[in-house]
This record gives sequence, C-alpha cells and structure tokens, in this order.
Amino acid sequence: MTRTAVARVNEFPHDSAGLPCTAKFILPVVRAEIENLPARSVVADAGCGNGSMLGELREYGFELHGLEVSESGLAQAKKAYRGIEFSYADLMADLSYHPLAGKCDAVISTEVVEHVFLPRIFARNCYRLLKPRGKLILSTPYHGYLKNMALALTGKLESHFTVLWDYGHIKFWSRRTLGILLEETGFKVVGFHGAGRMPFLWKSMILVAMKP
Repeated sequence: MTRTAVARVNEFPHDSAGLPCTAKFILPVVRAEIENLPARSVVADAGCGNGSMLGELREYGFELHGLEVSESGLAQAKKAYRGIEFSYADLMADLSYHPLAGKCDAVISTEVVEHVFLPRIFARNCYRLLKPRGKLILSTPYHGYLKNMALALTGKLESHFTVLWDYGHIKFWSRRTLGILLEETGFKVVGFHGAGRMPFLWKSMILVAMKP
C-alpha cells in the first residue's frame, strides 16, 4: 500500500469541533470515573478525534492530552480547545517511546476501538501510556445476545453493520470479547457500564480497567 493510500485510510474526516451524539450517554460515565482523580492528574484521550470530549473535561484542572491520527481532527481540536495538548499519534504503531508512555493517570478512549484494524496493538498502547495503577476508560458500541437477536428480528442488522459508511465500524464487540482483549493485554477489568437505551439493549458499553 502506498503512503498516499495509508494517509487516506487514517484520515477519519472531521468538519466541526462539536460533540458527537454519543457524548450524551458516554460523557456522564467518563466524568464519574475521573472526577476523583487528584488535581493535575495526567489524562490522555486515545483517538481524541476533534477533541470535544477533552474539551468537556477542562473544569477538573487535569493535564489533558489528545492523541489522534486524523489531521482534520487535530486541526479542529487545536482551533477549538485551547489549553489542551493535541498531537499526532498512530495508535496502531508501537508507542513505547512516546513522551506520555508510563505517565498517564487515566486514558480514555470513546468509540474508537470498533474502528481499529489491530486492536491488540491499540490496547497495548493504552497500557503503555498508563502509570502503574492507572485507569483505562474504554467505550464502544454494545453487542450481546438480546441486542443481536432484536436487531435480527426487526430487520435492522444490515443497517447496523454500516458497511456503506466510509471509515465506519469494522469490529463488533461484546462485553466478553472486549474483556478478553484487555485481560490479554495485562489489564484488570474493574467496572462495566451500559450506556444509552434500556439494559441489554444498550447503545454503548464502557469498560473500566486498571494497569496493575
């Protein structure tokens, strides 16, 4: 694959700095998980997109960093959210020597892992960024038996799989498979939140994990 082709694959397009629709049910959970961190804690958003999630967390006084591969996302973030450090980072490359490696008290990543071709590398990078006993807050669309059955019975599976969405979802995670990914990486899963809609038909899920 040529360098130009790689750039196109990585360039998830962002044309505004507004919050995504998923923020209304994911952001309250993120807030609840980070609000008790000490002042000046280092918090990174892995796959920060247009930076809007970090923009909502400025009130806590944390040192905030956004890591993103999309140039349009970084451009929107840097223009809209002053006081946050945004930088280019390929989350499917080894970040062992990234300046934030081993320095983060928390890493958040919201609605990213379903877009990732190499989720084990992505998860290892989240692990590398964290301090010992650091916290990962990871959200992705929820899939489980009842929701999958409801989608099939209502004829909505085809639209749900979003195959015609450029840059769309390529992985469809359940609580079990996402937990396996994190435990393989070395995390200890310590929390689960279903978000949006009624239980077991949740729109998204948030797993909370600790680096031992």
